[in-house]
Amino acid sequence: MSLIPQHFIDDLIAQTDIVEIINARVPLKRSGHEYKACCPFHDEKTPSFYVSPQKQFYHCFGCGAHGTALGFLMDYDHLDFVEAIELLAGQLGLDVPREGGHDSAERARHDDSRAPLYAALEAADQWYRTQLAQQPQAIDYLKQRGLDGETAKRFGLGYAPAGWSGLLTALSAHHPREHLEQAGLLARKNDSVYDRFRDRIMFPIRDSRGRTIGFGGRVLGDGTPKYLNSSETALFHKGRELYGLFEARQSRAPLDTILIVEGYMDVIGLAQSGIVNAVATLGTATTREHLQRLFRVVDRLVFCFDGDRAGRQAAWRALEHALPVMTDGREAAFLFLPDGEDPDSFIRRHGKEAFAQRQQHATALSRFLLDELSQRHTGNSMEARAALLKEAGMPLRELDPGALKNQIIDAIALETRMSPERVTQALRRASTPATDNSEPLMPDRHQNVRRTPIRTAIALLLTHPHLGAQLHNGNPIPHDDSLPGLALLHTLLEIVRENPNITTAALLERWRGKPEQPHLARLLEWTDLHGDETLARQVFTDALARTHEQHISQRLDTLLTQARRHTLDAAQKQELNDLLTRSRTLNADNAR
Repeated sequence: MSLIPQHFIDDLIAQTDIVEIINARVPLKRSGHEYKACCPFHDEKTPSFYVSPQKQFYHCFGCGAHGTALGFLMDYDHLDFVEAIELLAGQLGLDVPREGGHDSAERARHDDSRAPLYAALEAADQWYRTQLAQQPQAIDYLKQRGLDGETAKRFGLGYAPAGWSGLLTALSAHHPREHLEQAGLLARKNDSVYDRFRDRIMFPIRDSRGRTIGFGGRVLGDGTPKYLNSSETALFHKGRELYGLFEARQSRAPLDTILIVEGYMDVIGLAQSGIVNAVATLGTATTREHLQRLFRVVDRLVFCFDGDRAGRQAAWRALEHALPVMTDGREAAFLFLPDGEDPDSFIRRHGKEAFAQRQQHATALSRFLLDELSQRHTGNSMEARAALLKEAGMPLRELDPGALKNQIIDAIALETRMSPERVTQALRRASTPATDNSEPLMPDRHQNVRRTPIRTAIALLLTHPHLGAQLHNGNPIPHDDSLPGLALLHTLLEIVRENPNITTAALLERWRGKPEQPHLARLLEWTDLHGDETLARQVFTDALARTHEQHISQRLDTLLTQARRHTLDAAQKQELNDLLTRSRTLNADNAR
């Protein structure tokens, strides 16, 4: 897999103006050295959302949202990391380089081979739309389904005429037949090539950048198959793509949940009713790749199925695919509609509010799992409980260790009258509780944060990276694993020394997706450390000095304990004497 070089990301962030990026989406007003607005990520009347042009960083004091220009684009425009990089690079007229995997020449050939396919699909998209405007029967069908012109335009609906070669004739002058076939627009039988889609309402399927990569076609009459998708191509893979995801991400509505439905018309009908967070799979069951992609956009997914037996079986299959990608912080739920109803028909019959209420009270994944197991294995016999545990074993072995898994195991333990330990053993998963009792870099955000010397030094280094580049090498910071955060401080210093011009935003981006990222972002909330450069240098130097003192004190305690037990070797005795001398010197200096 090719990666974007770190130096390119650093340079891109350095060239990006976060104020310009955010102001284009959320109007900002100057407030001293910063800019402010009402936060776009939660409802508020008094502005608590601030943007710092000096640090290229934003923070909301109301909901805690924070980050760089990249982070803002990912959260506001609902992009993943690479998409945000490509958007920023495109605005600056830069090509995004890759390293590893394909070399540049091979990658260029790869991209060049795909360009004609994108062009052919775009031309077909426009041609199908033109045909829709000329076919009254197709327009009547959409009206009968309750769609208005604005919604049809938003989703780019079109129509493929009934003839065998309408598209081929219309596009062949500018697009070779070979490209049309490779794009999945034509079908072949023996030596004959003909239009794949005929007499169908056409639904363009778009990738994350809005490019058409395939189509779905719905027959107007009673023909079969009712729905027909593009064949697998170099651009289109049914197990990876989701219909409506691009449109949902472009809606500008808050996107914290995605609803997974079964059909194109469900997505479109819900969007017309104002529910713009729905996507559909493309004639396949939901795959693990689908779910991983969606969880990169939101933290909560809701599967929507009929409430009949077939719907619950489909829900169980979705659960089996969802469990391997569930981690603490992610949620999944199941919404079951009355028999014979789909989201489109339900919302037309009962209204948006009734549907939204059902969605709000959807059955949590864990509850659905336990309910299904209980219904499949009824009774209080030992055999029934053993069978329940056996069926739970396969899906639960795929679930990562964490709070969710522990709670499910506790619930199964109650159901089977076994201890959680026995259940865990039966599921063949070892229990490995955390044993690290050291103080974390940053407590929970609702706790008071004690300003340790190391936290202060890290906060100042984030805010003023040049302090690390200017640090005198003759006064090295101790390496002491017993001091929480010290290893992170060493890593930060190494980065800023190797990159003396790195910005706060670029420095923070080095930890994107890592456990330290939210803690580092919280340290940037200490706004009293953002001001006077001279004072910042003094506080930074003092924090390092106090870190030295803390290291000496803890090391002395350790060695003195060993001395009392007569377990010191010669080297440790010399170290103890040196530390005692340094401690006396420090105490004398502090007393002056």
